[in-house]
Amino acid sequence: MAVIAFIGLGNMGSGMAANLLKAGHSLRAYDLNKDAVALLEKKGATPAADLREAVTDADVVVTMLPAGQHVRGVYLDDGGVLSLAKSDAVLIDCSTIDVDSARAVAEKASEAGFAFVDAPVSGGVAAAEGGTLTFMVGGPVEAFAKAEPILENMGKAVIRAGEAGAGQAAKICNNMLLGIHMIGTCEAMNLAIKLGLDPQNFFDIASKASGQNWSLTSYCPVPGPVPTAPSNRDYVPGFAAPMMLKDLNLAMQTSKSAGVNTPMGEKAQTIYDAFVEEGGAAMDFSGVIKWLSGDMK
Repeated sequence: MAVIAFIGLGNMGSGMAANLLKAGHSLRAYDLNKDAVALLEKKGATPAADLREAVTDADVVVTMLPAGQHVRGVYLDDGGVLSLAKSDAVLIDCSTIDVDSARAVAEKASEAGFAFVDAPVSGGVAAAEGGTLTFMVGGPVEAFAKAEPILENMGKAVIRAGEAGAGQAAKICNNMLLGIHMIGTCEAMNLAIKLGLDPQNFFDIASKASGQNWSLTSYCPVPGPVPTAPSNRDYVPGFAAPMMLKDLNLAMQTSKSAGVNTPMGEKAQTIYDAFVEEGGAAMDFSGVIKWLSGDMK
């Protein structure tokens, strides 16, 4: 078993770190939120007072941070991971960030001789806690081979997307598609209900017809058809609306720099921006159905 430094214990990171403990690894936990560290300590983690204490002599470093600027800082600043980690440490960044930041950190890590991968996740809080995440991984084949056994402790699927930054590219494209699908599913459900169809009946039809999609069959935005969906918990987040907006912002930033026309992605970004601003910031992203129906009470 490995000694793992886990940096970033938010809603996703806490569940991921707990699964590494369940797998038998020795885990050092570091986060600016001391309450999050304390909760993980109760599950067997060793709290680290600072980055140096977490990273020094660790076999693996896993980071789960909010944005590219945080990832760049944690890895590249003086006293950052690249200056603290032992030479054969495996470095795994699971944050969802811009492709340029992922590639910049990967380049510096490679120059320093480290095995580094970007490995953003899909699945939300429930999957993080249940160990059923999907990891989309970018990096050299050799680095992927070293990171894969660690990632398998936290997920049901670990897929190499390509070289450095490819994991982030895959995540951005996937979540743009997810946002578009969710809005379309919500619009169809709202229309079906308005036309007098029973939601369960329409679900039974659409889930077996050409309108079938993950947002409908696994994460239905109306209560009832999928008991585990946030719609049955008054849209308490599994995947918070601001996180979807963050991913759509990244997708639009990336599509603009790549010169790719993404009008549906742009519309989804506009809708989620309005939803978050108009009362949806504490809701799951599927709660956009309430904004679309004018029911933001």
